[in-house]
Amino acid sequence: MSKKSDGLSLGYRIRWRLTWLLLHIAGPASLSDELDPRRRMERERAAKVARANGMG
Repeated sequence: MSKKSDGLSLGYRIRWRLTWLLLHIAGPASLSDELDPRRRMERERAAKVARANGMG
């Protein structure tokens, strides 16, 4: 059973969470999913986890 954080280093996860929170607080107002930087980060992270788990 894989988790959302499998294959990600602790440093990456901390940096990712801090960046995500900063974008949530001080980022742009509501944007479409294609333009939202937080959604882009989430898609990139999901792809990275999939590659680490041999699914991508």
